[in-house]
Amino acid sequence: MEPYYKRILLKISGEALSGERGFGIDNEVIKQVVSEIKPVYNAGVEIAMVIGGGNILRGVEAAAKGLNRTASDTVGMLATIINSLLFKEALLGAGIEARVLSAIKVEKAAEFYIPQRAINHMNKRRVVIIAGGTGNPYFTTDTAAALRCVETQCEVLLKATKVDGIYDSDPVKNPDAVKLNTITHSEALKRDLRIMDATAFSLCMENNVPIIVFKLLESGNLRKCIEGHQIGSIVNKGE
Repeated sequence: MEPYYKRILLKISGEALSGERGFGIDNEVIKQVVSEIKPVYNAGVEIAMVIGGGNILRGVEAAAKGLNRTASDTVGMLATIINSLLFKEALLGAGIEARVLSAIKVEKAAEFYIPQRAINHMNKRRVVIIAGGTGNPYFTTDTAAALRCVETQCEVLLKATKVDGIYDSDPVKNPDAVKLNTITHSEALKRDLRIMDATAFSLCMENNVPIIVFKLLESGNLRKCIEGHQIGSIVNKGE
């Protein structure tokens, strides 16, 4: 394997880890994701990760009703810490060194996130899972992923999803939806494509960070992305 990208940020939604149930954590899914990461790690690629918390939020939806935005976003940030800690253990079990860094201080569970600390860990061949969102309410984990990608000087943001790329409309609702293999950041913003939020797109555009949107649970896709093959859809600055 000859990596095209040497340092990456991999963004995985919490919902993706829940499998068919839609909430909680599916151990088989986690094992499959770890098996996709391992050859990339073994090839010497430095890896940062951001994992969402939607799978846990889905399970506590009823209890969360009536919470204000700050409180519900805080619950979401804590959910990302839970997912990150569990995923770290799965990586360690597969022989992959990993650390969890959190934007919210939880001293007994994770190190406090500082960009240089994350970079130091990656330089020492450790996968860094960055949890706790941005540490502030009103920001999505997509925005957190874009921000951490820039801060840790990653070359590309890989957004792993349940679909195989970006479409001009929802392919689930519209069977005639057209897949967009390549699109610019500005065009994605203009067309209001909801694969990531506007703040995340803007951060990547301002810092010239390409985004690759690809199907997570298709064997070999992550490796192919790293090797520079056309997988999924790529968002870049264009000409």
